[in-house]
Amino acid sequence: MSTPEHLPLVLILCTGNSCRSHMAEGILRAASRGRFSVASAGSKPAGYVHPLSIRALAEIGIDISSHTSKHMNDFLKQDVETVITVCGNADQACPMYPGQVSRHHWPFVDPAHAQGSEEEIMAVFRRVRDEIRRVFEAYALGRLDQMAVKS
Repeated sequence: MSTPEHLPLVLILCTGNSCRSHMAEGILRAASRGRFSVASAGSKPAGYVHPLSIRALAEIGIDISSHTSKHMNDFLKQDVETVITVCGNADQACPMYPGQVSRHHWPFVDPAHAQGSEEEIMAVFRRVRDEIRRVFEAYALGRLDQMAVKS
């Protein structure tokens, strides 16, 4: 996974890299306005992106259908400016990356564990998506403000 060399990389980690981290990646990439790179990975990648995550983001106009599940070690040779973990397991397993300046831990419920009817499960995906959206859009606005001050 490569990112443009001149842009700071924000890496979002969770355990399976199938739901939360991909939703956060899609939302943050859209909110970043191309000013920083965004990627996601997992400590134990599931090997797929959950279809309901793809659907939940499509409902807000963000396409993550081409995303793939990646291992966090795939990024060990890249400069990762910021690491954001979205679950406790990834927070505990997270290594230090070259160039890492900051790290944040913002845990969210894993919607992949939701139970009930299809609509009840989808409601959990929407709720988690909306929580992730609030946090990551606010983070992006703060980063963009910070970048504007420095330039």
